[in-house]
Amino acid sequence: MAAPIPPRDRLIVALDLADVQASEAMVAQLGDAVTFYKIGLELTYGGGLGLAERLIAQGKQVFLDLKLHDIPNTVARATGQVARIGATFLTVHAYPQTMKAAMGALGASPMKLLAVTVMTSYDDADLGESGYALTVSELVTRRALQAKEAGMHGLVLSAEEAAAMRQTVGPDMLLVTPGIRPAGAALADQKRVMTPGVAIAAGADYLVVGRPVVQAPDPRAAAEAIVAEIAAAARA
Repeated sequence: MAAPIPPRDRLIVALDLADVQASEAMVAQLGDAVTFYKIGLELTYGGGLGLAERLIAQGKQVFLDLKLHDIPNTVARATGQVARIGATFLTVHAYPQTMKAAMGALGASPMKLLAVTVMTSYDDADLGESGYALTVSELVTRRALQAKEAGMHGLVLSAEEAAAMRQTVGPDMLLVTPGIRPAGAALADQKRVMTPGVAIAAGADYLVVGRPVVQAPDPRAAAEAIVAEIAAAARA
């Protein structure tokens, strides 16, 4: 059985900020309250890969949320490049060819590959407009099973699906849940959200939290409160 994940390491703060300078200032403000950061597309295109290397050199863990999806050769080469940086997590879209290519490029790297099932900004109506005949729940289940078959290390999915997917894929796959909002926080563009404690109780391993921390009046206090809620839920 895998060792328990420390509560502080289960919080991944999304650096959804305008540039590297703002992100580095936020990291300095958060200090040792946060051990794990997510760098997404906007920041990646603004110098985020260099920031990732600096964070890793400081002993932080980094989740590069690049959501790779391209022809297999391109996905494999990109995965290899990210593995050399030393990232802890990398996302790819949960399409069978894409996942197979990414897994095949890992080699001896300890980096974990996460499959993105259905974006948390989508609901059933959005899928219908995109040409899918399946509901969000049905599509998440199909992609989760395909990810398990491909050997992926984990899934990115809404906390709403965490309990059902834990039953579907078993205990070994990591479940990483964005769309986490502490009680009373604004939903913004997220449609499928959950509080930190409820998400942990539902079976989530890691929680991705952005604006409720980085836009808080006191980001460090906001992060500490979420870690405390994670710890309490994990003990329950």
